[in-house]
Amino acid sequence: METIVRALVGLSGLFFVVLAIAFLLDPTGTASNLGIGAMAALGHATLRGDFFAFFGTAGGLAVLGAIQNDGRHLMAPLLLMALALAGRLITIGLNGFDSSMVPPMVVEAIAIVLFALGSRSFGKA
Repeated sequence: METIVRALVGLSGLFFVVLAIAFLLDPTGTASNLGIGAMAALGHATLRGDFFAFFGTAGGLAVLGAIQNDGRHLMAPLLLMALALAGRLITIGLNGFDSSMVPPMVVEAIAIVLFALGSRSFGKA
């Protein structure tokens, strides 16, 4: 079971790293797929900086945790995904629900479960 969790954590980490690189290389196109747009140079810098940092950190640490079989590396990605999901739930409470919100929420929920499982089942370096 641990091997399957490690593989899934590693794959999810790679997904987030690829997403981070996409924000770095094509911030406008990547953001538009998520319903976000940059209005000026600051918006492009924010997409490149903040989204690259968020997904790069989450993905990089998840990959590192899977490779090193060390669940301690998964605590930061777990917290990032949990806070992102919490922000979406707050948005639903304040602004209402839209079905386009479901896919990212599902991805975050799956990542939370995987990172929590990994943090508990991986060995410690």
